[in-house]
Amino acid sequence: MKPKIETTEVLPASKRQAMTDAETLLRFSQVIGVPTDTVYGLVCRYDSSKAIAELYRVKDRPPEKALPVLIGDPSQLALVVDGELPPLAQELIARFWPGPLTLILPARPHLPPVLTAGGSTVGVRIPDQPFLRELARQAGPLASSSANRSGGPECSTAAEVLAQLDGRIPLLVDGGATSLGQASTVLDLSGETPRILREGPVGEIIRGLL
Repeated sequence: MKPKIETTEVLPASKRQAMTDAETLLRFSQVIGVPTDTVYGLVCRYDSSKAIAELYRVKDRPPEKALPVLIGDPSQLALVVDGELPPLAQELIARFWPGPLTLILPARPHLPPVLTAGGSTVGVRIPDQPFLRELARQAGPLASSSANRSGGPECSTAAEVLAQLDGRIPLLVDGGATSLGQASTVLDLSGETPRILREGPVGEIIRGLL
């Protein structure tokens, strides 16, 4: 039986122990809270159906909603994205990553169906947050979602995360207030015509480029 979490441990991102503990928990298919450049997030291993199911449970998220993946650098794209990147994707990655732009691209067929909600695409981005990028480099790509209960407000500080999720996750890494305070722009590049699915911080700029 999985041990009950009484309270969530909070560690500053500046402490070496935060990275060590985060990697260890991820290795054992746990879900943790982390700072990003947009809002605080929940992350787990992208290749573990058990871990992803736990992330859905932690935030009471409907299973028909797919999860995006955070990576540490462009070399990890090949682990989650199928085939060659279209020229537009390459241009946008060069301009906006690291940053608040999630690209929807064809998914590798080996990805857990629970990650993609049984679909053929996956959302991916590189966050502009040093701790999180290093964690993704060391632990591998990370399935992610905003660190709040489903339907609850998104969180810009660790205190806001605790107000909703204390005792539901073993670790919360505190990186201070997030710089943007809103979820990323989402652009679907999986079809013939690019589509903005969520406006986010750079939606207006992206719209002007399409």
